[in-house]
Amino acid sequence: MSYTPAPRFAQAKQLYTEKGIGSRVGFGSRPCFLIVDFAKGFTDPSTPVGAPLDAEVEATAAVLAAARTAGVLIVFLTTGYQPDLRDGGRFVEKVPALRCMVLGSRWVEIDDRLRPREGEPVILKKFSSGFLGTNLGPLLTSQGIDTVIIAGCSTSGCVRATAHDACSYGFRTIIARECVGDRAPEPHEANLFDIDAKYGDVVAKEAVIAYFHQLTGQQPPGALAPSGR
Repeated sequence: MSYTPAPRFAQAKQLYTEKGIGSRVGFGSRPCFLIVDFAKGFTDPSTPVGAPLDAEVEATAAVLAAARTAGVLIVFLTTGYQPDLRDGGRFVEKVPALRCMVLGSRWVEIDDRLRPREGEPVILKKFSSGFLGTNLGPLLTSQGIDTVIIAGCSTSGCVRATAHDACSYGFRTIIARECVGDRAPEPHEANLFDIDAKYGDVVAKEAVIAYFHQLTGQQPPGALAPSGR
């Protein structure tokens, strides 16, 4: 269940290892499962900002079920703007595809396959990082969270920015590999490699599910214990 970078990153991986870049942070004891931008506008490929992410959403649904069983804090992030888009600043100017993400439209709603339950916060953000200008940091701190496990999209954008800030704020940062996606494979793979090297651990979703089971002492037969990778 260890993360293995794409073959084209083998030389970079060797260099990073020799330089001491890419240690493991592992899981802590108080996790949050953070689902980034799996809103309808991003998971429907018919929208300007959307992409075909069915496999990633389905993988996230499996992890979400385990998180709910374990009583883990679950937080959703979505992106949305006023109709005049001024609250999007330069971000919307740089990425005009975001203009479809207007507050009140269905595109801002979380994908129905991951529909939040009562007590699961949905935090509205304007920019890439889930921490910038939101109450995510205070929420996690108030709940004693030490580990942020991330799913969502896109790997090269909002997932990466959120992982960077989670690490910067001192949280153990974990990326569930099958639960994150992007619009193209090249930025997806490059950013998985870079996040794993610098900001958090990229792990298989099975490792996250096993970790959630361990929290309740209900690890299923045959499940492997998470090794921090």
